[in-house]
Amino acid sequence: MSKVDEPVMGVPFYVVQNPYQAGAIPPNAVYGDPKGIPIHQTIYRDTPAPFNCVYCGNSGLTHVRSKPSLAAVVACMMPMFLGCCFLLPSCDCLWHKYHHCPSCQEKVGDFEKSDPCIVADPPHWTEHSFALPA
Repeated sequence: MSKVDEPVMGVPFYVVQNPYQAGAIPPNAVYGDPKGIPIHQTIYRDTPAPFNCVYCGNSGLTHVRSKPSLAAVVACMMPMFLGCCFLLPSCDCLWHKYHHCPSCQEKVGDFEKSDPCIVADPPHWTEHSFALPA
């Protein structure tokens, strides 16, 4: 008898019926979309975003609220140092954005802007823009 055919000594072998092989669904299986567990990662930017609320379980689009950022304050103060005085309240791209659930009004995400130089992007001022005609 070769070594392959010999039984292993000291290791018991148990034959047990597995109830899940017959196609039975385990009792702890989750059916459908579990509430409060994000299925995908939502990126919150300037506009309303699709989300699943972890507080109330509602799905839909967020409600966006704005708050002035440091970049918005710097953009309003720069013309004052140059000798003119005007405010840029409509410069909405420089404001912080806070995303809230329309049902329970809880904050579900935010998009904060803290660096005015990233918004201005001075090193690339000489490059042609695709938004403007050449």
